[in-house]
Amino acid sequence: MKSKPFTYLFQVQYLGFRYHGWQKQPGVKTIQEMLERSFKGWLGHGEFKLLGAGRTDAGVSCIQGAFELFSAYDEQLEGMVKGVNAFLPDDIRLLSAAPIGPDFNIIQDVKEKEYRYYFSFGAKPHPFSAPYVVVFPEVLDIPLIQDTAKLFEGLNDFRNFCTKPKAEAVFSREIVASSVTAFKQAASEWEIQPAIYCFSVKGKGFMRNQVRLMMGTLYDLGRGRLHRDELQEALDGKRGVFPLSEKAPARGLVLQKVLF
Repeated sequence: MKSKPFTYLFQVQYLGFRYHGWQKQPGVKTIQEMLERSFKGWLGHGEFKLLGAGRTDAGVSCIQGAFELFSAYDEQLEGMVKGVNAFLPDDIRLLSAAPIGPDFNIIQDVKEKEYRYYFSFGAKPHPFSAPYVVVFPEVLDIPLIQDTAKLFEGLNDFRNFCTKPKAEAVFSREIVASSVTAFKQAASEWEIQPAIYCFSVKGKGFMRNQVRLMMGTLYDLGRGRLHRDELQEALDGKRGVFPLSEKAPARGLVLQKVLF
């Protein structure tokens, strides 16, 4: 983006329940659209472009994401985070801003991403949890899910954990850590019940819908519709290019952090 030579790195968080994902699209409300409107209001011009570190799906939330701003002007960062936040809706918030050099690549320079998927089963939890917790109707074998989640760790073939892969797609991906733990919350008047679990997965990069498909597989395992050996066979690349299970609903997914 040579016509916009000044570059800045921002950290952002948002509750994705009301939005149709990150990427700007006609006729629907997206995170990128709301950010662009707010930056235009604060900067007083539209001579800039935004590029995110990743594109979250509709309904997906983010605790610490990142995007790059390319501007035609040398912007004054002092007060910008507070100023842009004043234009943003309450469910989107900038965390920080910093200048970044021209050699920085927000896609290729990602060191690690962590996604978390929050879920429960059985009885409904408190309604306040609806935007970020998925409740599965069946009783799930949590110890089996916890044990099997470890199979994702290491270098594996994820051809059965993506949708609409490109012809040049690289299915071999390394997962640094994969676990399912009970999510503990401080007691309050609206404490979320019953127990909520968190599937956490870390890696350098993920394919389209990969984490939701991984969670969908754990769900099928937990309710007895899939065997551990079938998952191992898929990770060994011994199946065709089609999802092993259906995608888990988007709203349980949170982009926890992006490290560079």
